Amino acid sequence: MGQEIEKIVLANRPSGYAELNNFRLENTFLPPLKNNEFLARTIWLSLDPYMRGRMNDAKSYSPPVKINETMEGECIAEVIESKHPEFSIGDIVADRFGWASHGISNGINSKKIDKKLGPISTGLGVLGMPGLTAWVGLNDILNAKKGETLVVSAATGAVGSLVGQLAKLRGLRVIGIAGGSEKNNYAVKELGYDICIDHKIYDTKKLREKISAAAPNGVDCYFENVGGKTLEAILPLMNTFGRIAVCGMIAWYSPDQTKTAAPIPAVWGSILRQRLRVRGFIIFDHYDRFPEFHKEVAPLLSKGVIKYKETISVGLETAPQAFINLLKGKNFGKQLVKIS
Repeated sequence: MGQEIEKIVLANRPSGYAELNNFRLENTFLPPLKNNEFLARTIWLSLDPYMRGRMNDAKSYSPPVKINETMEGECIAEVIESKHPEFSIGDIVADRFGWASHGISNGINSKKIDKKLGPISTGLGVLGMPGLTAWVGLNDILNAKKGETLVVSAATGAVGSLVGQLAKLRGLRVIGIAGGSEKNNYAVKELGYDICIDHKIYDTKKLREKISAAAPNGVDCYFENVGGKTLEAILPLMNTFGRIAVCGMIAWYSPDQTKTAAPIPAVWGSILRQRLRVRGFIIFDHYDRFPEFHKEVAPLLSKGVIKYKETISVGLETAPQAFINLLKGKNFGKQLVKIS
């Protein structure tokens, strides 16, 4: 019998955002290590909006989490036992151990964390998957250019906050959409957005008016993290041949939330009339870009040019509530769980 661990499993499938009774904390044992494997102790667990989609029993780019299976997710962990020639005790790695206190890996999907680049938690945030998502979306998907106008939804989140900062460094006019005055003030005063609009206090029509006033020359690029009324407000404001990078749709991850969505003919009509280029992307397809991304962004982070925020909950048992808070926009920046 191997290492005793704690893990959180999917107890049943949610119909809305998610509820605490959808999760269950369990104790179990890992099997003994085999050759070419290592055992790691989870330090940080990343919580991300895409996890809500994996809780649905529906076709997607990745299979859903099965009932009674460990909730999936990326972690930063320390190797504490190794039978793998390329990983030694004390190495810090990123791997997908899920919502668990420990994990075993064969190293195929493990990435050693370079502690010189920044605090190891940034390997799950600004220097990790969310950061790469922002960089790829802005550069490769949107091909955003100096002088253009960009709108970023979830503007102070783990992805959106870096999108906005990189866009300003490239000379774009950047309009953020976020929820609440604290986030909006942070976007402008700390992240450098030209303006940030509070979606919580406006309906779709009024939100569109506010965005229109902030973008007198129209919107060239839209970095889509949300869907919902934000997308509905922006579509008519897109310039001809505008580009939309579809990264997430947190407002529609629950089937119940799509009931009030704009009808498909209205969406397709805007795409047709304005000859928009709309491209969805999944960051797993772009992991080969990590070295180039780190080459640009890590020095900016170390110099204090790039700023980031983390919301941290402590203890594996806090992960379900932290995840629910994330889905409801109660986090600020990157949502993490400190496991050990």
